[in-house]
Amino acid sequence: MAEDVREETAAAAGEAAGTGSGPGRILVAVYGIFALAAGARAAVQMATRFSDAPVAYSLSAFAAVVYVLATVALALGGRTSRRVALVSCSIELVGVLAVGTLSLADEAAFPDETVWSVYGQGYGFVPLVLPAVGLYWLWRSGRRTG
Repeated sequence: MAEDVREETAAAAGEAAGTGSGPGRILVAVYGIFALAAGARAAVQMATRFSDAPVAYSLSAFAAVVYVLATVALALGGRTSRRVALVSCSIELVGVLAVGTLSLADEAAFPDETVWSVYGQGYGFVPLVLPAVGLYWLWRSGRRTG
């Protein structure tokens, strides 16, 4: 109820709606799940066989950090948090496109998969779609109401 009052107050003042409200809650949840998945994967890979594919495993750890930042920033939704979310989603999009392309072009460079390998194929291509949805939600929720 308090959240509804804040959103109504923000709408009345012409401010942007929160990124973690409404459909944004689903986005925050998905980002949170990916933060846990990428973080757990990277931790296991780095702890058990880091020397096998240090670049790939480091990229998985980096992806986990990006997902954590995006999760927290989208959940908070303030002005600074929106900027952090924008940067996080943008880095994620560039990362998944770059790593996805490199993992197809030079398989030897990635002896094991990362979260972003082959555009997130191991995760049902959600890592490819998620930053686009995140950026869209930031744009959509940032428009002035009324």
